[in-house]
Amino acid sequence: MTLPIGPEVDTWPRPLPARQKFQGARVALEPLARRHAAELFEAAQFAEDSFTYMSFGPWKNVGEVETLIAGFYADPNAAFWAIRPVTTGRVTGFLSLMNIEPKNAAIELGNIWFGPELRRTRAATEAMFLALRHAADDLGYRRLVWKCNALNEPSRRAALRLGFSYEGTLRAHMVVKGRERDTAMYSILAPEWPTRRDAILAWLDEANFDSEGNAISSLADIRKA
Repeated sequence: MTLPIGPEVDTWPRPLPARQKFQGARVALEPLARRHAAELFEAAQFAEDSFTYMSFGPWKNVGEVETLIAGFYADPNAAFWAIRPVTTGRVTGFLSLMNIEPKNAAIELGNIWFGPELRRTRAATEAMFLALRHAADDLGYRRLVWKCNALNEPSRRAALRLGFSYEGTLRAHMVVKGRERDTAMYSILAPEWPTRRDAILAWLDEANFDSEGNAISSLADIRKA
């Protein structure tokens, strides 16, 4: 009797992400560095809620931001970028490609922190897209991962909006800031990526926005079309 097995795949290890600048129409991703600490600290003022589901923060001073960035630099399994919207010219967030598995061609978009000024903007969507496109198109990763605290509804909605599929919840998966955390898992696989990529590009296109900067069609509607 022949037992079922998975399909054959290209087993060549994928390259690590390039620690380089990526320029979009509305945002630039700059390799996260100590020089970004002051701008990030400023972006976090009066935004304590933005740290609710993060493993760090809120920050009391610029030095704490510098310490965090130094820790990120020491992680060989992640690449971080500061997010600088073109409209403001100020760094107001960061993100990373992390938990990188070159052999399995799997990579996670995570440790995403957006200051209030960046949330729910075209720049925020484009920043995440630039990282995902680098992982999928430039480097050839087959599995793009998004995971978050299962109680973090905004993050869960963001994953679905970008086209990630919900895979399930890992119960009591982590301890964060002394509290038990269930983790919701999402993914985009290589065969799914082209439609997700094209939908995000269509949403970001200037033709999808009216004179006041409001989106004419949602990402969900574009994917259904």
